[in-house]
Amino acid sequence: MAELRDDQVEVEVTRSETVFEGRVWNIRRDEFTYNDDTIVREYMDHTGAVAILALDEHDRVLLIKQYRHPVRARDWEIPAGLLDIDGEPPLESAKRELAEEADLVAERWDVLSEFYTTPGGSDESIRIYLARDLRPAAETFARTEEEADIEVRWVSLDDVVAAVLARRVQNPSLVVGAMTAHVSRAGGWTSLGAADSPWERRSRPVGATTA
Repeated sequence: MAELRDDQVEVEVTRSETVFEGRVWNIRRDEFTYNDDTIVREYMDHTGAVAILALDEHDRVLLIKQYRHPVRARDWEIPAGLLDIDGEPPLESAKRELAEEADLVAERWDVLSEFYTTPGGSDESIRIYLARDLRPAAETFARTEEEADIEVRWVSLDDVVAAVLARRVQNPSLVVGAMTAHVSRAGGWTSLGAADSPWERRSRPVGATTA
C-alpha cells in the first residue's frame, strides 16, 4: 500500500486576478483547467503564518488569550504571527513572534507540525514550532489593539489536551500543536523536524500564481 501522503499538483492557471484587496490579505479569483474542465474559484490569498508551542521544563505550555473579532471570542491560543516581512525566514519570524507576544526567548527550536487552515477557501499554511529551553527576553514589547489585554497562562500539556478533547478550546493552531506535541512526546519526540528544514507547502507570496 502506498504511503499516506498529500499530493502537490500544478494546474494550468489561465487567468488570475485580485478581486478584493484588504488590509491584511486579499481575495483572489483563479481560472484554471482541471479534469478537462475550466474552473473558477475564489479564495483568500494569504501570507502564511507561524505558530509556537512553547514548552517549559515542567511540560507546561504557554497560552495566551486574546480577542478575535470574526468569531466574537477571546480564545486561548499559542503565540503566532503572519509571514509578512519580505525575506524573513520562518524560523526568524517565529523567534520574533515569541518575543513580541510572550516576552520569551528559546534556545531550542524544532518543527512540530504543519497544516493548511482552510484548503477549500484559503492558501494559508501554518508551520508550528516547538520551542524549549526558555528564558525571558531582554526587552518587553508594548502591545496595542487586540493584544493590549492579552492574558498569559502556563498550562500542563496534558490539561491542554483534555481541554481540546472536551471542546473547550478550539483555536486550530492550539489544537493541532497540542495534539501533535502530546503524541510526539509519547514517542520520544522522534517526529520532530529540524528548525530550518525546507517548507515545501508554505503559502505562496500574496499575488503569486502557479501559471
